[in-house]
Amino acid sequence: MAFAEVALGQIRSLRQAAVPRNYEVWYVYAAGYNCSLNRIINETLARNGTLSEVDLEQIYDTYLSPIRTTECIDKVGARVINEIDEVMLLITGARSMTAGFGDSLREAARKLGGAGNPAQIKSVIAALMTSTLEMQEANRVLEDRLELSKVEINNLQHSLEAIRAESMTDPLTGLGNRKYFDRAVADAVALATSEGEPLSLLMFDIDHFKSFNDNYGHLTGDQVLRLVAMSLKQNIKGQDITARYGGEEFAVVLPSTALNQALTVADHIRRAVMAKELKKKSTGEILGRVTISIGVSMLRPGDTPDSLMERADACLYAAKRSGRNRAICETDPEYFAGAEIRVA
Repeated sequence: MAFAEVALGQIRSLRQAAVPRNYEVWYVYAAGYNCSLNRIINETLARNGTLSEVDLEQIYDTYLSPIRTTECIDKVGARVINEIDEVMLLITGARSMTAGFGDSLREAARKLGGAGNPAQIKSVIAALMTSTLEMQEANRVLEDRLELSKVEINNLQHSLEAIRAESMTDPLTGLGNRKYFDRAVADAVALATSEGEPLSLLMFDIDHFKSFNDNYGHLTGDQVLRLVAMSLKQNIKGQDITARYGGEEFAVVLPSTALNQALTVADHIRRAVMAKELKKKSTGEILGRVTISIGVSMLRPGDTPDSLMERADACLYAAKRSGRNRAICETDPEYFAGAEIRVA
């Protein structure tokens, strides 16, 4: 409701139309999770003192539109198709040139068979030379164009990869988003099952996160999320997979990692987060330390991604019930106590 009030307040103060698009822009701005959107709005306001309808439309299309990624992919796809069409036309022309050269060779052979003097032979050879040079030039043009197409298609491939990466990344923390995590954990479970390798999953969230937002504002809440994400990046290496699962909840997939090792990793992350002191940027006020609770599960025979996540989530809630700022795995008594409560 606080975010909604800020959004409506901005619409009123800037005398903008109270339409869903404008509300969404200002709501996201108030929530603060889209850093790029906030930055461009602040820069535009500092420069112009307001946001025009054109500004709002451009910001929405660039940072919020649900069809933005689809449109980008469509544009790149259209360029690929256009490039292929141009190359096919060039190849068709080269095939016609080759056929014509073949006809020239056959005609030259016929004339040489009936040539009765040096002048006639010289004329046939001159014609052959001309045809050969034309063929060489056509081949050169084709090779150059194919090389350019190779470079262009390679650039387009990089563009598609960048679009895909953007669609899978959480803009606030730089970690993978929920969409990325869902795909990654499914792939990791399938691979571990097929190869008989261990696989562990950490699910954790920030203790008392709501109080940070309520007491210090959403910008401080964003700082907390980035602090946790930074700790994750510093403690997760190689093939391990990290993601912001949603809100203040994060997930880590640990391939080729047994339960005890996963608990060690979890505790390293927990300690790394707790070691950082949180400071409010605007005032320099020390706000204390952030703690996290972690649930740890390991892949069992017959597991699906959902069942693996369900046990990790249950362990997470067991960690919270047990006082927070700890890691609980599915072999700990606290997890079984929680299971007994659910059964009861």
